[in-house]
Amino acid sequence: MNSKNYLSPWAMNVSPSPTLAVDAKAKALKAAGEDVCGFGAGEPDFDTPEFIKQAGTQALADGKTKYAPAGGIPELRQALAEQYQEHGVIAEANPAQVIVSPGGKYSCYLAILATCGPGDEVIIPAPYWVSYPEMVKLAGATPKVILAGDDQGFKISADQIEESLSPATKLIILNSPSNPTGCLYEREEMEQIVDLACRKDLLIMSDEIYEYLLYDGSIHYRPASFSEEAAERVITVSGFSKTFSMTGWRLGTLVANPAISKAVASLQSQTTSNATTFAQYGALAAVQNWSQAMDAVNEMLVHFDRRRLKLFDGLNAIEGVSCLRSQGAFYLFPKISGLGMGSEEFSNQLLEKEKVAVVSGHAFGAEGYVRLSYATADEIIDKGLDRLHEFCSNFEF
Repeated sequence: MNSKNYLSPWAMNVSPSPTLAVDAKAKALKAAGEDVCGFGAGEPDFDTPEFIKQAGTQALADGKTKYAPAGGIPELRQALAEQYQEHGVIAEANPAQVIVSPGGKYSCYLAILATCGPGDEVIIPAPYWVSYPEMVKLAGATPKVILAGDDQGFKISADQIEESLSPATKLIILNSPSNPTGCLYEREEMEQIVDLACRKDLLIMSDEIYEYLLYDGSIHYRPASFSEEAAERVITVSGFSKTFSMTGWRLGTLVANPAISKAVASLQSQTTSNATTFAQYGALAAVQNWSQAMDAVNEMLVHFDRRRLKLFDGLNAIEGVSCLRSQGAFYLFPKISGLGMGSEEFSNQLLEKEKVAVVSGHAFGAEGYVRLSYATADEIIDKGLDRLHEFCSNFEF
């Protein structure tokens, strides 16, 4: 029997995460003794703040090792609901509207799975996070990609979305600050998209996982806070992974209207049951001690900002490479098409010849670019830029 007959249509059509694949390849080379400069992983290189780790440890000591309610421990959901009420995302601090999931990635998937199915189309702006199209396909829906290049600041407009609408369009995905570009939508840009969603009876999934990682005085806007109708239509997804360097804790959050949040909780109850119980107490410590938590974040941001500017200047100093200055997250997305080489070939040769790991823009729906994460040590950035200069100096202009 052909082995593919064992697999479902979903398993046969889904692609593995290219960012995790690049990171795994870089780690394998390092394990083999190679000196690799890794810019692939979207993971802070700092430890989780100590007081959050202590809260998780204390939860273990207190026996918080049993099943939790599917939507999350009540204390955490209540604390998050109060915080989102302060942000204007929900009108009342209703914990039933908040779902805690095992990772922001799973929160995104549940948002899509709860609202989209066969026959539905989902608008995905490109460059996009690599998992969005795959999640849409896993829900049985159809991804509809709209490209916005660096000439648009990597941001699609409401007009572009409206031109792409069909009777099947159900959901628009927004990600601000963005992975992979670090771009940030201005309030007016986002208001126009929200207004379109209201006029055309559409939902929005707003992925705000990088909401606190901002630079140059930039402001993050939450589309659910714009109006009562926006709050009804917007599913806000975030989590603790990036902000508090808690990637391995696997804790994501989702806030939506009561009908959607109830459906998400039901889906989670039948899949993962709940996010890890004792890990949620670490997250609770972060929310209940917000000032202390943000002190730790701001300390990380000092290092991220320095690295951002160093990498930005270094990339733009390479002939044939151009890069926009990111406003959030911890990525840069330089254009390398001026070198006369495709993104995949560039990334593969760069790793093979110079042992520098970047992610091809093709993985993000944007050929001609590559993504570099500056969530890595300064010495890696310095060494990696030297190798990039050496690699690109071999191209003729």
